[in-house]
Amino acid sequence: MSEREDKLRRWFAMWLNQTDAGIESLFAPDAVYIESWGPEYHGLPAIRHWFSEWNSRGRVVAWDIQQFFHKDNQTVVEWYFRDAMDDGRVEEFDGLSLVAWNGAGQIARLQEFGCNLNRYDPYANGPIPQFRDGKAAWF
Repeated sequence: MSEREDKLRRWFAMWLNQTDAGIESLFAPDAVYIESWGPEYHGLPAIRHWFSEWNSRGRVVAWDIQQFFHKDNQTVVEWYFRDAMDDGRVEEFDGLSLVAWNGAGQIARLQEFGCNLNRYDPYANGPIPQFRDGKAAWF
């Protein structure tokens, strides 16, 4: 389990350092990566391209691992994420990654799930819910 955790820590560190320190050793050639907000990348060349292209227009400033869960060939990692894009946008949210490993110990599939940090209790003022105006930020 510690080998899997080390690999995921290495993946997060690559983003924080904006350096490809061996994506091909972490991901299977036919790996699938699904981001929490919709985009998905099929195959190692697509994952490598996305990493390089994304880092040309933004920076991950925090990707803090909270905990890991393991079962058979799967790992779940809970984390907090924050980025700063070159256009001034800042995004942050809590999330989980569901990771499936192949027999060679590489990531075969990684799917992210996000949770909005702008949380509130709609029942704070009574039994009738009061929801915030505006469009919900769905992940």
